[in-house]
Amino acid sequence: MNIIKVNSVQREEMIDITREVEYVVGESTVKEGVCVLFTQHTTCGLTINENADPHVKSDMLGFLRGLIPQFYEGFRHSEQNSDAHIKSSLVGSSVTVPFQNGKLFLGRWQAIYLCEFDGARERSVLLKII
Repeated sequence: MNIIKVNSVQREEMIDITREVEYVVGESTVKEGVCVLFTQHTTCGLTINENADPHVKSDMLGFLRGLIPQFYEGFRHSEQNSDAHIKSSLVGSSVTVPFQNGKLFLGRWQAIYLCEFDGARERSVLLKII
C-alpha cells in the first residue's frame, strides 16, 4: 500500500494527482493490473475528469456549490461542513484505473483529481496496485 499526500490551499478545489499516481505505478514491479485509489476522509473525494480546460474544474465546483451551499438553515451538523460531507458522498471516495507497463490507461484528456470540499488541509490518498 502506498500513500500520496495532498495539500489543499482553498476550501474547495480540484487537485490533479495524476503525476503522483503515475510515478507510483511506474515504480511498481507489477507490470499489468489496476490501480485503486481511496481516500479515508469524509469531506473530500476522488474523480476522473478532463484536464485540458480549467473551466471544467471551476464549473464542477461552482455547480456543486450552487446545489449544496455551505450555509443552509436545515443543516444540523455543528462544524458547518455538512455541505462538504454531501459533496464527498456524491463524488465518491475512490477511483480505479487500469495500467500496463507502468502506464495508466487514462483517456487523452483525463486526469485523476482529489476534490477538496473542506480545506485547506493535508489529505491522504491510499494507492493499492492489484
